[in-house]
Amino acid sequence: MHRTKIGIIGLGLMGGSLSIALKEISNKFHFTGLDHNEEHCKGALTLNLVDEIAQSLDEISQCDIIFLTIPVDGIIAISQQFKELDEKCTIIDLGSTKEKISNAIPADIRHNFVTAHPMTGTEKFGPYAAVADLYKDKVVVLCDLEKSGKHQQETAKKIFTDMKMKLVFMDAKEHDRHAAFISHMPHALSYSLANAVMKQEAKESIVALAGGGFKDMSRIAKSSPNMWEDIFRQNKENLLESIYVFQSELKKCQKMVENDEWENLNSWMKEANTLHDIL
Repeated sequence: MHRTKIGIIGLGLMGGSLSIALKEISNKFHFTGLDHNEEHCKGALTLNLVDEIAQSLDEISQCDIIFLTIPVDGIIAISQQFKELDEKCTIIDLGSTKEKISNAIPADIRHNFVTAHPMTGTEKFGPYAAVADLYKDKVVVLCDLEKSGKHQQETAKKIFTDMKMKLVFMDAKEHDRHAAFISHMPHALSYSLANAVMKQEAKESIVALAGGGFKDMSRIAKSSPNMWEDIFRQNKENLLESIYVFQSELKKCQKMVENDEWENLNSWMKEANTLHDIL
């Protein structure tokens, strides 16, 4: 039986969950993993997320489809290390930023790449954090698809559709601005909230009083600092714009409270309520 060779570079939450999702689609995949973290490699083998561990990038380059599920700076670095690739080899990166990645891929292998961003994830990381339905019914944004080869386009669209993901097509530059407001800035807020509370409150008070709202808002502050430092760096300008806009809204709230403008505050809150008519 012919098996499609799937390579996964990065054996953490995203890569591990990807393997689980693909195993549910077909038993005709053979999984090869690569990760600089030996514990992640051992965990992926123990959990049967991969069939084998590659010892080099050249080895995993022989796969039919290669997923890059590593921090965004690492995606750029690895994209420039690939040497000769088969014409039909499809490399799909799952980074949270897209413009710098898309522009950094060497021209001679650009057709091999599909730059994608699955709008999913949790605050946990490592192979033991992998879950079965991380990708199911979630949006995946495919960026600058016209730069990818025809075979690579069709391969990516089919595999994400088979995973029951919703496909959205977007320019990489446009994606990064939207992602800054909808994903990256909320992470900055969550980290800020966590630091602000910890600097003002004792552990005992936090444990005793923290309710669901606080836990929901601070949950993503548990996300990997190394991964999010890279994301913030790559999307710096858009992130700063989104923070400035948020600060403006928070300042409005501050002034209305300071000036006892309770009716205006109520209207401002009602305006915010309409977000959930969209979601």
